[in-house]
Amino acid sequence: MWTLPNALTALRLLAVPVLGAVLVTAGDRPDGRVLALTVFVAASLTDAADGWLARRWGQCTPFGAFVDPIADKALVATALICQSQLGTVPWWATAVVLGREAAVTALRLTVLRYGVIPASRGGKVKTVVQTALIVLALAEPGWGEGVAVVAAGTVVWTVVTGVDYFVKAAALALAGAPLPGSVALAGTPAQAPQQGGGEGISRLAS
Repeated sequence: MWTLPNALTALRLLAVPVLGAVLVTAGDRPDGRVLALTVFVAASLTDAADGWLARRWGQCTPFGAFVDPIADKALVATALICQSQLGTVPWWATAVVLGREAAVTALRLTVLRYGVIPASRGGKVKTVVQTALIVLALAEPGWGEGVAVVAAGTVVWTVVTGVDYFVKAAALALAGAPLPGSVALAGTPAQAPQQGGGEGISRLAS
């Protein structure tokens, strides 16, 4: 289980409390925001690296497919909540994003017995736009209108990909068996993911 891609995922999860502590204690100061931005960007880069390495080295695992999105969601949620508290990201945007993520996480747990739904391009774009919003708010906290526009776009895409995930999860549950390309967890009959990129992407970006 402890491959390099999975270790990077675990490091990203460990970065979550560090980011929260920096934003809570020093998020209203320029040096604190720079440190928080550094931590967030470094953690986000591990997200790009772990999936790429897992596919390239044939180390896609159920652990990575399951924990990777949890680490992503925890990182984004911590950053958004802290920045909304500081007044740099609108609370309405944070509420919608967190509501969607909570609903998708609950749904993932419901259909987990059938396998983990593979990553989609929409999910990857959602991660990118959420990351862009957080980076912008940290780098330019005084640019309220610009942040609000990016927040609106982020909310729209987050909701759209959430609906898409619910449709796929419903199809998975109704079929009563794993969808093609799903990642099998221990004891489930899902097909093993194809390695090497293309459509056989096993790390989930919901």
